[in-house]
Formats: sequence, structure tokens, C-alpha cells
Amino acid sequence: MPFVILDEAENLPALKLALGIVEYLCIMENELRRLPSVDKLISEERIRELRKIYAHDMIVDVVRQQLEESRAAIMRGISCPSSDELVDSICSRLQTLAQSSLRPVINASGVILHTNLGRAPLSKEATAAMGLVAAGYCNLEFDLGSGLRGSRNVHIEQLLCQLTGAEAALVVNNNASAVLLALTALAKRKEVIVSRGQAVEIGGGFRIPDVMRQSGAKLIEVGTTNCTYIDDYEQAISPRTAALLRVHTSNFRVEGFVHSVTLEEITALGSKRSLSVFDDLGSGCFLDTAAYGLAPEPMVQQSIALGVDLVFFSGDKLVGGPQAGVIVGKSQLIDKLKRHPLARALRIDKVRLAGLAATLIHYLKGEALGKIPVWRMISLPMDVVERRARLWAQALGDLAQVIEGETMVGGGSLPGSTLPTRLVAVGNKGGRRNLALSLARGLRRSEPSVIGRINDDVLLLDPRTVLPEEDELVLSALSNAVAGLKQ
Repeated sequence: MPFVILDEAENLPALKLALGIVEYLCIMENELRRLPSVDKLISEERIRELRKIYAHDMIVDVVRQQLEESRAAIMRGISCPSSDELVDSICSRLQTLAQSSLRPVINASGVILHTNLGRAPLSKEATAAMGLVAAGYCNLEFDLGSGLRGSRNVHIEQLLCQLTGAEAALVVNNNASAVLLALTALAKRKEVIVSRGQAVEIGGGFRIPDVMRQSGAKLIEVGTTNCTYIDDYEQAISPRTAALLRVHTSNFRVEGFVHSVTLEEITALGSKRSLSVFDDLGSGCFLDTAAYGLAPEPMVQQSIALGVDLVFFSGDKLVGGPQAGVIVGKSQLIDKLKRHPLARALRIDKVRLAGLAATLIHYLKGEALGKIPVWRMISLPMDVVERRARLWAQALGDLAQVIEGETMVGGGSLPGSTLPTRLVAVGNKGGRRNLALSLARGLRRSEPSVIGRINDDVLLLDPRTVLPEEDELVLSALSNAVAGLKQ
């Protein structure tokens, strides 16, 4: 290929660009050469000290990751960090890796079952029971009487049967897996009839039809979004029908021109046509919510009394225990679920089993209102809520005022139903913009973090969703957050 000499005057812009690129590449190459080697960084005194805490291979991996990120940054035009800066970053990385990012927080958001904050807090007895079995061995699947292998289900089944009146019970990982197990074991390649208005999304993009589809059962929707009648169910029954399913719409409410089929009607039709009736309650409940100013929530024992064959509900919502999916009902059907291979994949672990058992014992002893945090919050008297709110407001000085408000139950339970409360409100005042945001940020940085909610540039803190024994921590966090605003 012939070599062409370009005219300098005509090609000056191109020459300048080429020279600029060459100069940039030279600078970048020099910056890359300044990066120390892995061995050199590992020999730094502060890194050597870390060998007393962290494994050598872990330190080497983190050093390599930091160098790789620094190379990428240099390629983007950022100067090479100094050795001290690299060591600082490596130490910070190792400390972050060695600390769990899952931390306890104080929920002052005004949502009792806050999904993002872990839903139901547990009673002291439940956490003690969980810690006891977690710290050592236990008789999870060992019969102490016979010395032979046992079943983990025996530790929970009798409690559930006593509490609900069911013949048998089984506990799995969560409520969605409880429904999945039952439909897989009892309705695979068959049809299950459900009202179109109950084919709901249960949160996080998971939908009842999707769960059913994974089970191999065919969903037959009847009626319309707002109106379903018992004749719709009866007309849809075919030789392939395995069950009638009622899904409690626990996370939304339809008002206006509506009609729904009662559980009594469904169980009567199931008995008439020799079909199983399943009731997916979602949140599940053992106490009368109407007694505490909330909308009536169907109780598990009511479904059993009406003759439902299988009832599904969660352990970590209105029950107030750890995450679990509970199935109660007829022993003939429960036995089939226990023997199904999927039951092993979905089984609950020993720690949550212990926590759930301890929570159920509170109900059997009649002490749920005084022991289970969810029900302590729901039943908390208004005068106590107001007194605590005013105490919190005092810690904020003239920044805060106490106002009337509402507490939501949350967690996909009792949609639209709230409890009266008193809120500590902090808005933008005295010419200070973003005061609410700054205070919320300061509370999140406290130890433990205090989480409120912001509505219309006003920070709201609700004492109802905070246990009284946490008040001292809240007051300390409020005082520190105010001090931080003054700096």
C-alpha cells in the first residue's frame, strides 16, 4: 500500500485529533503503570494487619477486584488512585463484606405489617424458642420416646388442630407454596373453579393464576370482575373438575355494584357435587378484628366450621408469627399432601417451626393481645398512643406537632381498614426547605434506624407501630437527629 503524505494546512484538524488521541493514550498508559501489583498491596502494613481477621484468599480476591475497578476508572479518564486510597478502599470493602447488611430497624411508618420491613415482629417467647433450637441440636425429626425417626410436623399439627378445629394440619415455607402443593397433589391436569374477581395478584408480580399454572391445574374462571353467582360455579363443573376455590381478596376491596358467592354456598355446592372446597385466606386470622375497630376479617376456624376441606393462610401476617404457609383441613387430603414429593422441597425449617409453635401457644393460652406484637399494636389504647406521641414531639422541640392520623394494618391484610392514631409531624418551617427529608435521613442513620413516612413534604412518625419498650431508642434517635440538623 503506497504511503501518502497529507498536506499539513488542509489536514490540520485531523492531525490535531490524532495527536490528541496519541497523547491521551500515553497518559492513560502511564496512569495504568502507576497501579501497584497485587503482591505490593498485600504487603502494605494495614493489609497485613487484616490477615488476623480475614482469610488470605479473601484478601487477595478483594485486592484484585479493587485493582480491576481502578483500571476501568483510568480507562474512563480518571487519575490513578494513590496507594493509600487503594488500601482505604480495600479495607472498606472487607469490612462491608464481613458485616451483614440485614439490620434491625424501628418501624414508625404507620404500617403494622410492613412487607419491606419484614412484616410481623415476633414475641419474646417466639424469638427465645427460635434461638434455643438454632443454638444446638433438637428433636426435629426424632421421636424421643421410641428412639426412632419422627416427623417435624408433629411439633405443630396438634396446636393447629386445637386452635382451628381441623382434623389435620401441615406447615410449609409460605402461603403461595401451600396453595402450590395442594393444587399439584390434588388437582394436577384437572380443573379448579374460581371466581374471576378472585384471580388476584398477591404482590411482587406473583398472581394466583400463575401459581395455579405451575401446579399443572387448569384454572376455570367464572362470573365477572364485580359479580359472581353460585350458578356460575355449578354451570362450570365438569367431569374434570377437582375442586372449588375461594380466594379471599385480602389486599384489595371492590365497592359499588358487586355480588360475591358466600363460603356457605360454595361448601354446600361442593358437598352436593362431591367436590373438594379450598379456601385461600391469604393473611389468616384467629381473632375477631371487628372487636378492635377494623373491618371483619374471615377467621380460619370459621372456614373449618363451615366444612371447607383445606384452608391456606400465612404465618407472618395477622397470625403474628414467622414466615410460613399453613394448611389445615380434612386428614384424608392432608395425608396426601404430606406424602407428596413437593412437600419436602417446601418444608419449613426448625427455627421458624419453633417460632410459629410459640406464637400459636399464645393464642391457646389466651394471651395473644398481651404477647404478640401485631395484636399489641392493634389493641393499643388511644390514650397510650397520644401520650407517647407527645413524648416523642418534646424531643423534637418546636420542629414537631402532634396530629390525628391513621395506622394501616398492611401486609396484604384488611385493605382500606385503618386504626385511629396520633402522629408526630415535622414539616418544612422557619425557611428551612427539605427539613422533613433531612430529619428522615438522620433517623435512618441512627442505630437502630428509625423509619417514618413522608407525605406532602411532612415527616410522619406513628407510635402505634412501635413497641413501647422501644421508646427510649426512638427518643435517643430523635435527639441525635435534631443535633445533626444544627451542625
